[in-house]
Amino acid sequence: MLILGLDPSLSCTGWGVIRSEGARITHVANGQVPTDPKASMAQRLGLLQASLAEVIAVHQPGRAAAEEIYVNKNAQTTLKLAQARGAVLATCGTAGLAVNEHAARLVKKAVVGTGAAEKAQVQAMVKVLLPGVKIAGADAADALAVAIADAHLTRTL
Repeated sequence: MLILGLDPSLSCTGWGVIRSEGARITHVANGQVPTDPKASMAQRLGLLQASLAEVIAVHQPGRAAAEEIYVNKNAQTTLKLAQARGAVLATCGTAGLAVNEHAARLVKKAVVGTGAAEKAQVQAMVKVLLPGVKIAGADAADALAVAIADAHLTRTL
């Protein structure tokens, strides 16, 4: 099964596709969708939607996974994150994909072994779990971590 992992953000949304066959996972693709901070909100969300729709069309994943939303101290940042996440979920829904949602601490625990892992630890473990992978950036690494966690967590649920 192909799993699309997503790290939604308005400034740069990461995505990663892995193949999960039992306990075995392999890298398929990863990337990032950056948006221009000077563009309107509608343009940024439209670019995010169109770019992810293309990823889904190319890779044909069986399901998607995303981190649950978290609340920032800055309400404006939380609102923008929620809007980007809404565009991501709507794109998946339009494509007929089920979306599993996981708390950030659960993703870190599934990938690193502790829910308090730092970003650098998560990225290092992604490289260990997907040997030879060339990661497009930090947001893509986070998305791959979400996909890996989903593969592990869904198998154990």
